[in-house]
Amino acid sequence: MNKTDAHITIKDLTMAYGSFVVMRDLNFTIGQGDVFIIMGGSGCGKSTLMRHMIGLQAPARGQVLYGDLSFWEAEPAEQDRIMKRVGVLYQSGALWSSMTLAENVALPLEQYTDLSPSQIREVVSLKLSLVGLAGFEDFYPSEISGGMRKRAGLARAMALDPDTLFFDEPSAGLDPVSARRLDDLILELRDSLGATVVVVTHELASIFAVGNNSVFLDPETKTMIAGGHPKKLLEECEDPRVHSFLTRGEETTGGALE
Repeated sequence: MNKTDAHITIKDLTMAYGSFVVMRDLNFTIGQGDVFIIMGGSGCGKSTLMRHMIGLQAPARGQVLYGDLSFWEAEPAEQDRIMKRVGVLYQSGALWSSMTLAENVALPLEQYTDLSPSQIREVVSLKLSLVGLAGFEDFYPSEISGGMRKRAGLARAMALDPDTLFFDEPSAGLDPVSARRLDDLILELRDSLGATVVVVTHELASIFAVGNNSVFLDPETKTMIAGGHPKKLLEECEDPRVHSFLTRGEETTGGALE
């Protein structure tokens, strides 16, 4: 999908915990309809960056813009309005274990809409069917597989029809077949919903399967050192740190893309 307008812009962003700087001077743009990959080695601040972008943690400096609106400079009511248009799939799925899948997906609908119970049931059934879980409404998270829990978490993230979806290490803990199915589902949902997708991951298969734009965070220099289409970075980026990450020691670039 071609980029149209800037959907999210990160401008002069510094991430820090007290005096300890994690990343500095981050500048990149996520286009409408992108599947944007935040990548880099362990400890580079990928998940911290996502927390800045979804309103959980203010950056030490800089801006997160949704369209032309600076999120961290906006009034609380405006921040809430933006976040209602955002869905998040956390690494663990973050489902409530005491609730059925239907109850988990219904929760944001009950809290943030005026839909009737029957309308909520219809929406819940639709969202679960979109992720391949039709008929599992009354199952509890402990009764299904890890891949199914991820998909149920995705159904909940989509409950309010967000225009932006965030995924934190979506393939973590999944076998290769389940991970590939989740990658395919991400692309299907992006295309059907027209949503912008931001994925935090270090999994090469997912990076090359779904990403059409990216940023590479380097813990050594504590800033971004590359950005763009992952496959193009693999072919053209001359920085050995980026090349090493995207090949993981493969002798040929073909090995990383298989």
